[in-house]
Amino acid sequence: MYPSRPRSALRTAVVWEVVRTALERRVAELDQPVLDVLDTGGGTGNFAVPVAKLGHRVTVVDPSPDALFALERRAAEAGVTELVRAVQGDTQTLPELITPDSVDAVLCHGVLEVVDDPAESLGHLAATLRKGGLVSLLAANRNGAVLARALAGHFEEARTVLGAPDGRWGAGDPMPRRFTTEELHGLARAAGLRVESVHGVRVFADLVPGVLVDTEPGAMEALLKLEEAAAAEPAFHAVATQLHLLAALD
Repeated sequence: MYPSRPRSALRTAVVWEVVRTALERRVAELDQPVLDVLDTGGGTGNFAVPVAKLGHRVTVVDPSPDALFALERRAAEAGVTELVRAVQGDTQTLPELITPDSVDAVLCHGVLEVVDDPAESLGHLAATLRKGGLVSLLAANRNGAVLARALAGHFEEARTVLGAPDGRWGAGDPMPRRFTTEELHGLARAAGLRVESVHGVRVFADLVPGVLVDTEPGAMEALLKLEEAAAAEPAFHAVATQLHLLAALD
């Protein structure tokens, strides 16, 4: 089961499989069927609700009351209301919202790009984990943006991304910050986390014309399988739109 509709699965399937497998492994390690999972910036529950459907307790911390309202409605429709808790807040207020050493896994997807201090935010997230707890970290890839801008014919912007400390192509760039694999590794280490795996996310999905995927019989399923096959190959990390790191607290 993917945590989204089939078309959107092209963008989420790789991460979901890594998260699902990691949670299964953690359940086996702890010999307990129910984990406590924190989804920071989890919004409407694209991952939180599927995780709850696996039987885990999920707390979603998000600054948007509208998103949290949609989350609660989605959880009710999925029959997992008792397993999903919505809390308004962000990574800066996390120490006031979540008890330290109380979480088995943290989902941090699309958050480090927008916070004021990524290192501080990741440190706050790590502080909520029990020993051996997992972190699923998904962030925008600087090198993938270089390729995307170049293929779009914006060569100056591509060169700007390549050298900009924040990985942005200019004032009109809607993404506040992008990272390299090395930068994400460094942030994880500084937070006391050990990186277990790295996957490239949306290696091809954002480059293939949507009309091809939507109209060619079997194209979406074939592209999905290609994404899954290429995700773990280091050679493709440089061109992925996003990078996914799975890390653990030693």
